[in-house]
Amino acid sequence: MANLFTRDRIIGLVLAAIIAAVDQAIKAYVIGPLALREVRNIELLPFFDLTYTENRGISLGMLQATNMEMRYLLVLMTAVIALIVFVWMLREKKLGDIIGLALILGGAIGNIRDRWNLGYVIDYADLHFGDFRPFLIFNVADAAITIGVVIILARSLFLREKDEDEPDAKSVPSEN
Repeated sequence: MANLFTRDRIIGLVLAAIIAAVDQAIKAYVIGPLALREVRNIELLPFFDLTYTENRGISLGMLQATNMEMRYLLVLMTAVIALIVFVWMLREKKLGDIIGLALILGGAIGNIRDRWNLGYVIDYADLHFGDFRPFLIFNVADAAITIGVVIILARSLFLREKDEDEPDAKSVPSEN
């Protein structure tokens, strides 16, 4: 148990906390001082707006929370996933994997807090090129989750450790 909170895992936990805090701070700013809930849209750049949206579902708007029972079921489901990610992060040894999991965990915490307190997740980041939108309207938590998943997938696909029973080029005897 003494090695449970290594330096890299503490870095991961701090990163998750920072992601959740930044997500909540930006959401408070866009609905508070910017009054995005009332104005609905603020054009910032030709390809990026702040557009207020209440996401009552999960990824891609699936599983809509149309009543209190569904709202808390979604909170429970995402909390279980966040707990699994937390345990996974505490079992990982490599900082790269821990960072990916920390991004997922921090984003999940930010969105869970919204859903628990409000019944929906506040989304506001609207990336577009004319009428083409490569993503749905999102928030910092969504972006962190997506980046974390990409990191985990990339590391598992491209940085896979060799099996111990697979001979290494250095350990194969030469035929000189």
